[in-house]
Amino acid sequence: MADADSGFQSVSFAERDMPHSLETEQALLGALLTSPERIGTALEKVKPDSFFEKQHKELFRLLVDLYTAPDGETADIVVVLNEAIRRGIFESEAEGKRYLYAISQDVPPQRSIDKYCQIIAEKYTARQLAAVARDLLREVMSESDKPQTLLDYAEQRIYDIRQGRDVHGLRPIRDVVIETYEFLGKLNSDERDQYIGAKTGYPELDRITGGMTNSDLVVLAARPGMGKTSFALNLSANVVRETGRTVAIYSLEMSMQQLVSRMLSTAAAVDSHKLRTGLLDNEEWKRLATAAAHLGDQNIYLSEGAGISVSQMKAQLRRLQNLGMVVIDYLQLMSSPNHSDNRVLEISQITRELKLMAKELNVPVLLLSQLNRGLENRPDKRPQMADLRESGSIEQDADIIMFLYNDYYYNKEKSTKPNITECIVKKNRHGEPSTVDLIWDAQYTRFLPVERSEPPPGM
Repeated sequence: MADADSGFQSVSFAERDMPHSLETEQALLGALLTSPERIGTALEKVKPDSFFEKQHKELFRLLVDLYTAPDGETADIVVVLNEAIRRGIFESEAEGKRYLYAISQDVPPQRSIDKYCQIIAEKYTARQLAAVARDLLREVMSESDKPQTLLDYAEQRIYDIRQGRDVHGLRPIRDVVIETYEFLGKLNSDERDQYIGAKTGYPELDRITGGMTNSDLVVLAARPGMGKTSFALNLSANVVRETGRTVAIYSLEMSMQQLVSRMLSTAAAVDSHKLRTGLLDNEEWKRLATAAAHLGDQNIYLSEGAGISVSQMKAQLRRLQNLGMVVIDYLQLMSSPNHSDNRVLEISQITRELKLMAKELNVPVLLLSQLNRGLENRPDKRPQMADLRESGSIEQDADIIMFLYNDYYYNKEKSTKPNITECIVKKNRHGEPSTVDLIWDAQYTRFLPVERSEPPPGM
């Protein structure tokens, strides 16, 4: 095995003291030099930044670049040496030749590659944690921020580590290309359902938007009485059923009992009015008991209380396992720690933070919003972007903006479709804007696709 210090740049004592294993890094690089076909396996656990030594980072990046080239699997040690010299990884050809041949001579068994990857990944995680602790201690000693701000900072940094993300510093596009290529491969595998947008339960809406896509901020807005809360609950139930993942619902206006009553009405097919009065017959009580048992097993978490901030929300959501979607009902009842007399600016800050939250947690965030009363004075009361109440940057931050509109609500004499609600997709970063007709079943507080008159199982 080659001397780990030969030809390498000096590192300060403090950095040298960080967790690392130069021998393991050398062993892995030596194995990959002789068996480049294993690079794909190694990439599943480590990346260039996982290596401690700068030259090891660059060597691994070089091997990945050569492997992903059209003739990558035929690249031998001579090709690697020439490219390493061209990139300036070694100071001289003699030094590079000596080092590469040294680490390729003592090659471990192929079965050891996974173990070496695991050790390198664990050392990298330990270094990341040490860096968080160092930075946090520096901030604490400076007393420049409030303790709650530091808690949010520490939680975010540790969450990023847990999710395998390093958000600090610039990254070369080649690394992102590799990750994107791997992701596209997963989209074409048997496990594609884990990576595409969660199905909403409304096929036409899925066709237009691609479903509830990770990191998207989806705004659902409507005037009172259009059923936006019921639609959000229907979407939540569908996402849980389709993906098995957790959905968190923040109800800032209605109580948790009110929300669950609506969900039980939908799931048990029991008239919502009768449910509120308690005047149910024996058959309805049986259906309600069955629905309650089924609903109780679902991965749905509820929270109530107006005035919650985005940072408080993130702190709670990071503790949930297998999070699949977040629902917030509704925007205008949220608060910002940076209180402003200008509510439009405050709402704008909240929507920007919610978009960042969707990206950080890598889940879709469904945000309900009110509309201005002004549309009530127009002949055509179909919502427009300008109708978003205290709109601020909602239009800019949202990936998808949907409006609910029931023409019968306003034009009972003229409307020919009393039970049809239009879901108007006004903004769509994943495709063209369009309108989807939904059947509003007020009796059971549910929306159904037009092409289906019966709800899906468990809805």
